[in-house]
Amino acid sequence: MREIDRMSHSVTVTRTTTTTTTSAIIINTGYFKTWPGLFKLLQMILGAVVVGFVSYYYNSYLYRTPVTFFLLTAVAFLIGTFLILLSCMISISTASVLPKTIYEVVYHGFAFILYLAASITFIIEVNHYSNTRYDNHYECYFAAAILGFVITVLYLLSTVHAMRTYRL
Repeated sequence: MREIDRMSHSVTVTRTTTTTTTSAIIINTGYFKTWPGLFKLLQMILGAVVVGFVSYYYNSYLYRTPVTFFLLTAVAFLIGTFLILLSCMISISTASVLPKTIYEVVYHGFAFILYLAASITFIIEVNHYSNTRYDNHYECYFAAAILGFVITVLYLLSTVHAMRTYRL
């Protein structure tokens, strides 16, 4: 019989831990591929168009409360939606945690209700005075009112999606 020499081996394992910090901001562009991201992007773009249309012809001495209410609603939710969208774009954890909170349900719910009320009162005001006060820029105000209804639908869809996500 043959005898096998057995040799012992000694193995040394070295672990190296490297910690790096960076100040780079990573943009979460994948957020725009989700329904909430698309809704917010459309709300923001259309909201900016509405604010541009209405504020270009706005004169607080000539116009009544519905125009001011519509403009203030559009500006408030344009800023709010921009801040939420910006937060979700620069922080992946915000984009994943925020939809699971009640904040999005409340925010989009109030945006839907206020945009609906502002759009209804604004379109009634524009149509009521279509031949007199708003004759010069009736088309622009009417387009802004229609876009207000489109934004209202987008906020309704965002509310429904936020409710479904929150319940999970």
